[in-house]
Amino acid sequence: MRALFLIVLYAGLCYASSDSDQENIQIIMDNVLVLRVPNDLGSRVYVPLSCGEAYQNQPVVWKKNGEEIEPALQGNQVKVLVEEMNGGNYTCHLSPDGEYLNHTVILIQLEPDNRTVILEEFPEEGAGHIHCSAPNYNGSFHCTWRRSTSRSNAAVLLVKAERNSEKIPCELDADGSGIHCKDASCPYREEQHRVSLTIYIHSDSRLEAYTKTFYLRDIVRPAKIINLRISDGKEFSWNYPENWEKPCTYFSLQFEVKVVKKGFPCHSTNEIMNNTTDKMTYTVNIKSNKYVFCVRAQDKYTNGPFSHWSHCTVDKHTVCT
Repeated sequence: MRALFLIVLYAGLCYASSDSDQENIQIIMDNVLVLRVPNDLGSRVYVPLSCGEAYQNQPVVWKKNGEEIEPALQGNQVKVLVEEMNGGNYTCHLSPDGEYLNHTVILIQLEPDNRTVILEEFPEEGAGHIHCSAPNYNGSFHCTWRRSTSRSNAAVLLVKAERNSEKIPCELDADGSGIHCKDASCPYREEQHRVSLTIYIHSDSRLEAYTKTFYLRDIVRPAKIINLRISDGKEFSWNYPENWEKPCTYFSLQFEVKVVKKGFPCHSTNEIMNNTTDKMTYTVNIKSNKYVFCVRAQDKYTNGPFSHWSHCTVDKHTVCT
């Protein structure tokens, strides 16, 4: 994975000067400028650019996406016409075939409603475009997103994560579809402030921002329980996940136990019995000797997400996984 440091840098050498459209222009990071427009059709905005103070008296020539601009655009400080969603990478050089000096990437963001087409929403109710989960309370969490089919080449530009104005370091997954973050907050301290996460992602010159806020306690999903076993043909026992916070008396789990007919998955509604317990043992009292015993864990105090199911298939040769 490559690190994506969550620092917004405002000191880019290429920048936009004051103008009547300045309230719609923002330098989001070094050499990247965002132009906010209300519509993707018919907009025409002149954006001022500067190659840099060091090149004030140089014969500067500008190119867009590596191609010469017609008519030629010359000078250290210029204005470029951005029409609709046609941003791009503007580079400045010493003469048309001369040395590269600097660049500014212009991206377009639709405002005020930031209409989104790059990412798909998750099907779960209220999940939005970003899904986050954590295996415990040590501060590590993982967030993912899914690009729409028509925007499969979209790339993450910037990630900002913070809690109560304190930045949280994150690393971008290798495929650009998620991040791992580490909040340094103490797991024993009650959360007073939410984590705020914003993903800036672009497809060509189109930029979209996606934000999610949450308490860590609301996204903690325990790992699968371990050492599920059976004794005396009907008594099941198991242990807490290895990476669950200790002491277990403070970070308590509760367990959903379920029996379904043999051949059916644990999520089946064709169940024989269903119960909840905070103990790590459970005795099944049913007549059948062929069934599937299922168990999964959940934080006892927050009623947050359940872990994945663990199960034993009970017949002549019982197998637990």
